Amino acid sequence: MKDLLKNIYLRRFSTIVLLLAIGIAPAFAQFKLKVSGEIEKPLELSLADLKEMPRKEAVLLDKDGGKHVYEGVSLSEILLKAGVPSGKDLRGEELSKYVLVKCSDGYQVLFSLAELDPSIADKNVILADKMDGKAIAENRGPLRIVAEGEKKPVRSSYQVEALILGKVKD
Repeated sequence: MKDLLKNIYLRRFSTIVLLLAIGIAPAFAQFKLKVSGEIEKPLELSLADLKEMPRKEAVLLDKDGGKHVYEGVSLSEILLKAGVPSGKDLRGEELSKYVLVKCSDGYQVLFSLAELDPSIADKNVILADKMDGKAIAENRGPLRIVAEGEKKPVRSSYQVEALILGKVKD
């Protein structure tokens, strides 16, 4: 019995150490970002999945004017993985599509698909999992949308849990 308990303890400890080593807090180990709506390939991405995608940085000022560097995945990269039209395929009625960002605290923000596409705009919008080189605080994470360069950071929202692609209807 003693050996069994020791074995269980060592497995849990090893799992926690592994999660911390790749920058995932144990509380977020089961987290999945849901990407759904009017898309070809609905996705559920773990934090480990996001860490494997190309990384970008974005700078955001806090309410006191302090500069913070966030690191994560470009929203356009996630949408591309979900089969959302981009580049030369983003035209006509595809331009009436949007991305609704839903947060676990009920907060929601909206981006047009065109403003997120690098062939149309130079807007840097990332889904960040790190701030100033560290994982985003547990009470604000695990993910934050960071819309670099906006005069007010009202769309840079915490606790992102879902991205939903929709289309304006008549």
